[in-house]
Amino acid sequence: MKRKDYQVAFLAARVVVLVAILSAILFANANLSFAASGKKESPAVAKPSAVEQTEAQIKQLQDALHITEAQKELWSNLTQAMRENAKDMDALTQDRAENPKAMNAVEHIKYHRQITETHLSQLNKFIPPFEALYASMSDEQKAITDTIFRTGKHDKKHKME
Repeated sequence: MKRKDYQVAFLAARVVVLVAILSAILFANANLSFAASGKKESPAVAKPSAVEQTEAQIKQLQDALHITEAQKELWSNLTQAMRENAKDMDALTQDRAENPKAMNAVEHIKYHRQITETHLSQLNKFIPPFEALYASMSDEQKAITDTIFRTGKHDKKHKME
């Protein structure tokens, strides 16, 4: 092959790699559960809002942990932070939904950066009240909390009496 042929082949390989990287970024948000099940997501099926998801998490934790009277104020501080974070996230995602213009690749990446920065800020607000509540918990409550945060589910063998 001539030098020019190598240059063309090298350029074509670079284009293929770039397309693969961009495809991975663009499709990173694909809902794989629908792809795996073979079902298509209906536009009429709305995803639960962050506020709805947070309320469900609060209820799950409340049912599992049996917060004591002495822990009620710490619990209230934690749930307030959770609810504020959920409202902030809903506002961010609603803003995007209300401006559905197709984003170019740079705008898409910047939006993901904004989501990531928001999550980091929310964790910084969440951690202090969570640490305070966790420090006040019995060993049994801590075991349940650890299981819930590790698996997303309440392990019934740690059922509180």
